[in-house]
Amino acid sequence: MANHKSALKRIRSNEAKRLRNKYQHKTTRNAVRNLRAVEDKKEAEALLPSVIAMLDKLAKSNIIHENKAGNLKSKLTKHVAGL
Repeated sequence: MANHKSALKRIRSNEAKRLRNKYQHKTTRNAVRNLRAVEDKKEAEALLPSVIAMLDKLAKSNIIHENKAGNLKSKLTKHVAGL
């Protein structure tokens, strides 16, 4: 167990950050899944910018790798264009 006050605080803050990152990551995965499930082109084009923004935010805060975000954005854009 931690012996210092700062170590105890670090444990608390790490847990809070872990839960926030997990929530944001899961929310983005659900948004990507929902976008892939959409059949209507207009609706997909409306959803795409918000999903791309979510991916960019995750990549910026190192929750996912920048290349993974880029690959997902590319695949989703191709999918929407092909509808």
